[in-house]
Amino acid sequence: MRSGRILIIVHQKTSTPGHVGALLTERGYTLDRCCPCHGDSLPAHLDDHDGVVVFGGPMSANDCDTLDGIRAELDFIPKVLSAEKPFLGICLGGQMLARTLGGKVAPDADGRVEIGYTEVTPSDEFTDLFAASQYFYQWHKEGFEVPNSARIMAHGAVYPNQAFLYGENAVGIQFHPEITHEMIRRWSMGAAHRLDQPGAQPRIAHDIGYRLFNSGVDRWTRGMLDFLDLPHLQSSESIAAD
Repeated sequence: MRSGRILIIVHQKTSTPGHVGALLTERGYTLDRCCPCHGDSLPAHLDDHDGVVVFGGPMSANDCDTLDGIRAELDFIPKVLSAEKPFLGICLGGQMLARTLGGKVAPDADGRVEIGYTEVTPSDEFTDLFAASQYFYQWHKEGFEVPNSARIMAHGAVYPNQAFLYGENAVGIQFHPEITHEMIRRWSMGAAHRLDQPGAQPRIAHDIGYRLFNSGVDRWTRGMLDFLDLPHLQSSESIAAD
């Protein structure tokens, strides 16, 4: 039986689950927000949750020796995998999933970042999953190796590994399907200095990309939630009728 609750792990006090959170709420789930990097405790087990989404942040998956919150999350992810609950790791969340499984997380050798909308190319096995969109918002300076135990889902031109699947329902992605226009504005203005880095796109390109690609990203995200087995929950009336 489903609990109707999703554990949402974020990394800053002001972080929100964005469009991913909105779609989960639309499907009938209650979101339990947890921020270990600011002192929140992670649950001891996953019995009370139908899945876990770990979002991005300015930290590194390699900060486990200096940040207690990152260490706690890296220790927690194996519990999610053992419970075989749906897991979606976004950017830092995907990097932590990769690191947990033995993959390396590191910057681009030439110092390039990905900031703005870029194209990803699905592997043959996952072409249908990426039919709705192959353009996604990026904001990162590190990337992940795909662990030997996982399957590559999508490639990129600068950071070659963009998405992978471990088991049947644990996905790590490098890009940000949760992005909203308000989040783009907040990120690009609050960290404007990052737009001067090699590979970063100017702010106007972010706005244009959102207008061009957001509807496709929305459809992709809905498809990904279906893929992870996080469907629309039955209403209480439907359950009563059964």
